[in-house]
Amino acid sequence: MENNMQNEIRYQEALKRVKKIKGFYTHFIVYLVINIMIIISNIQNLESGESYFKLENFFTAFFWGIGLILHALSIFLPTWFLGNNWEEKKIQELMGKEENNKWE
Repeated sequence: MENNMQNEIRYQEALKRVKKIKGFYTHFIVYLVINIMIIISNIQNLESGESYFKLENFFTAFFWGIGLILHALSIFLPTWFLGNNWEEKKIQELMGKEENNKWE
C-alpha cells in the first residue's frame, strides 16, 4: 500500500512538472508567433529607404524575452541547481526533525 502511495506521489509530481514544461513551451511558441507578426507589420510599414533596425522595433522582443528567460530558469534551473531529489530529501529531513521534536 505504501509503495502505491509513493508511486502516486511521484506520478503527481511528474505530472505537475510536465505541465510546467508544457506551459513554458506554449509561452515560447506564443512569443515567436507574436514577435514574427510584429516584425512583418513593422517591415510593411517602413518608408522607402528607411532602416528596420531602430531601437523601438525591438522593445517587445527584448523585454518579453527577459520574461521568457526568467520563465525558463524557473522551470529548468531548480533541477540543475538543487538536484533532482532535493525536494524529496528536504521533506524527509524536515519530517525527521518534526518527529524528533515530538519526543523532547
